[in-house]
Amino acid sequence: MAARRSLGRRFGWLWASYAVSAYGSGLGFGALPLIAVLVVDASPAQVSALSAMGPAVGALVALPLGPWVEFHRERPVMIAMDLARFAVMMTIPIAYALGRLTFVQLLVVSAVVASAKITFSAASGAYLKALVRPADLLVANARFESTTWSSIAVGPPLGGAAVGLFGPVTTVVADALSYLLSALGIAAIRGREEHPRRTARHRVRAAELRDGWRNILSRPGLRALYLNQLLVGGLIMATEPLLAVLLLGELGFPPWQYGLAFAAPCVGGLVGSRLAPRVVARHGQHRILRTVGTLRAVWLIGLAFVQPGVAGLATVIAVELAIIISMSLYNPVLATYRLEHTPDDRVARTLSAWSISSSAAIAVLSALGGLLANATSPRTAITVAGLLILTSPLLLPRRPGPGVVPDGELATVRTQAQAAASAKPGTEAVNS
Repeated sequence: MAARRSLGRRFGWLWASYAVSAYGSGLGFGALPLIAVLVVDASPAQVSALSAMGPAVGALVALPLGPWVEFHRERPVMIAMDLARFAVMMTIPIAYALGRLTFVQLLVVSAVVASAKITFSAASGAYLKALVRPADLLVANARFESTTWSSIAVGPPLGGAAVGLFGPVTTVVADALSYLLSALGIAAIRGREEHPRRTARHRVRAAELRDGWRNILSRPGLRALYLNQLLVGGLIMATEPLLAVLLLGELGFPPWQYGLAFAAPCVGGLVGSRLAPRVVARHGQHRILRTVGTLRAVWLIGLAFVQPGVAGLATVIAVELAIIISMSLYNPVLATYRLEHTPDDRVARTLSAWSISSSAAIAVLSALGGLLANATSPRTAITVAGLLILTSPLLLPRRPGPGVVPDGELATVRTQAQAAASAKPGTEAVNS
């Protein structure tokens, strides 16, 4: 029942804006590696470099933006980042039409999109924490998670068909326009935000750049989840360009099958994300983080056994389904835990630090994967990633951190929370 309750009109606008952007990104799933392979004839090392250099440069650009976001109103920042992504992505179809599209341009676009994404995520996370009540954070994060996976389920097959019918940059145009529509949706949200604690003219100090990491590393539970996420996320994303080369190049999968291989399993994302509030209520946050955090690491090695034809396609779908069910259940619980264990005045810095580190991990592991694939083969590099990720559960927290309610006390806390909510109907966290 909790997953169906209304979180307010302003959350509705935020969710709708996210959905438009997510579905646009679903259509453009894997667009840059696809263009690199099909248009500019990139090598495996170049495709991995595209996945590595973009996030790496984007992380460097976004480094000072975490503290900057903290002292600015979040909605204008989110709108600006959406517009920046719209503008830079539109340069790809323009250059393609003029016959001037290059690999260097793809790198630049990837870097700008990555830095804008990090900044947008930091602002949107801080805005969400102010927009909904603490008791609704898991429900809100689960809705975003379900939207993400439904967009990937629908987008890649349609995107693959669009590429086959209208050319390789078609989905890039759709993705760019989705950012423009997202900016318009966020602009439609009404209600005043709190004034930042300092003026925009205040110079960001070096110590403030470190505050996000200091908050993460000073909390044992958050630190363990952070290190685990860097390894798991980095290894999973490092296999994406390698799998593109393996499927599209060596095994000869057509683009529509490549899209289907990643789209069909995303139905599992709807299942996992919708179950998240229920399983946490029944089993507790810590148990879900440990159990599901372990399960999501065991499947990646299956991609090393992909073969040509229908059997290979079925293998990719089965492995991705298992990964996605695990991730879609785990991610909203992690996102909620992270917000709950971050002071309100450090949310943007903490989320920026987390995203920057994630981008850096993806960049490093993607680069190493590309080098290994060049020296051996994409299949060998995928095998190594699948073996390394099996060590990631060792980084998960072994006991609940401070502020985590023991599983046996959940029923009492839920009853108290429901009573408090009934006593103050209509209370909202955002000042208006």
